[in-house]
Amino acid sequence: MCEANRGCGECAAGLGVGLGAPRRRPAAVCRQPRPCVKCGDSAAAVVIRIGDGFCRACFREYFVHKFRAMLGKNRVIFPGEKVLLALSGGPASSAMLRQVQEGLSRETAKRLRFVPGLVHIDEGAVCGQSPAQREQNLAQMEALLQETGFPYYLASLEQALELPGSVLRRGPGAAGEPCPSYKEAVEGFIQQQRQEVADGDGDTSSAGLSTQHGPGGHPAAPRLPPAALTAELLRLFEAAETLTAKEELLQMLRGHLILHTARTRGYPKVMTGESCTRVAVKLLTNLALGRGAFLAVDTGFVDSRHGDVTLVRPMREYMAKEIAFYNHFFGVPTVITPPLSTKRREKTSIHRLMESFLLGLQADFPSTISTVYRTGEKLSAAPAEASSELQRCLLCLCALDIDGEEELALEPTLVTEETGDGADSRAAFIPLLCYSCRLTFKEMGPPATLPSYVRTEARHRSCRARMKEQIQEFLLEDDEEEPGTS
Repeated sequence: MCEANRGCGECAAGLGVGLGAPRRRPAAVCRQPRPCVKCGDSAAAVVIRIGDGFCRACFREYFVHKFRAMLGKNRVIFPGEKVLLALSGGPASSAMLRQVQEGLSRETAKRLRFVPGLVHIDEGAVCGQSPAQREQNLAQMEALLQETGFPYYLASLEQALELPGSVLRRGPGAAGEPCPSYKEAVEGFIQQQRQEVADGDGDTSSAGLSTQHGPGGHPAAPRLPPAALTAELLRLFEAAETLTAKEELLQMLRGHLILHTARTRGYPKVMTGESCTRVAVKLLTNLALGRGAFLAVDTGFVDSRHGDVTLVRPMREYMAKEIAFYNHFFGVPTVITPPLSTKRREKTSIHRLMESFLLGLQADFPSTISTVYRTGEKLSAAPAEASSELQRCLLCLCALDIDGEEELALEPTLVTEETGDGADSRAAFIPLLCYSCRLTFKEMGPPATLPSYVRTEARHRSCRARMKEQIQEFLLEDDEEEPGTS
């Protein structure tokens, strides 16, 4: 409550003193600036939580420290390791890129020690953009990537249709030799730097930085894929019956293309820019889609389902509000591409409905998103582990969660779908999918419209499953005949 007798005349005037019974009005607020909760000297420029106001300098220090603390606490990225940053051009991924740039600069006290690379996937074809708009966005994105000085790779979503079937198989990371500890990796990196200084290789202040080059030796000017590939991609999305299936299909193709880029370019780690807000929305969305067994894998800091390539989410503790203010205060450039659900009603997809639901609650109860996020932190990824390719989902690459299928709600929903013969029939795909992907697969149109690499890998796994069954039957017949022969 403001003290009116201490020089704040606006409060007394607002109460209508001497005018009889005043009308009820909102309490007048003093216009004195709130001090920064950290330094106490400067005026607060942003309030990220109730009562937590920061000036610009302290807010920048808080933002940078949270990013560095997230990487240092988990110790997943080793010194000298190549890390691919997946950039969409949006606020979160752009802020992530700025943190990496500042962490590798010479002015930083404790520099980051990994070697970054950048990848951008153009999704304009399925988002309703014209070829001219796609060219313009690609040119803007390439200009931003060139300014960083890091190696970058531009790709279009159409290229996912030409992926090999091996992208759907787990890499050899788990079967190799055990990785050294983080402490051993740091000591080895420091010794290597000292050896380079002793050999006279010059200043090592920029160690870990890569020189700029184009996307895989292609011409510098952005070029769109052939029109035939674009038409095939559009047919694939038009065959999907619901917007929810289209959203899942887009995430699948994007993830497979980023994984293939990381493997072919030699990046064992991939950074993505999911914020705390996006993680909370994804957690509830996956629950509604039947992916409860994979929540820790889909929303955790580390996603190691691919074996040789590990996905890392260093922005998952930042609220969307924090990222927006950071980009505004410090001029972080962004390139916004319209999402798949633009100009659609909020109930057209489960993704859009959950996002509207959470953001609506967040407006009235500021702890909603953080509560959902902290709840997801308690989940364990152990149940999602699998030992062979036949025990992994064909689409999401997670472990199959269909043990005790007759006890789930899965069998009644798929009775009408398990018909047809042949390697490309729905019946051939159903045993290769997890519970959630089976439900989504029903809305993706005919199996013939799926990308060729998915159908090729499905045939490969079906053949292996039949061979395994035949071998087991042969062994059982031998065991039954052996007692009689003796």
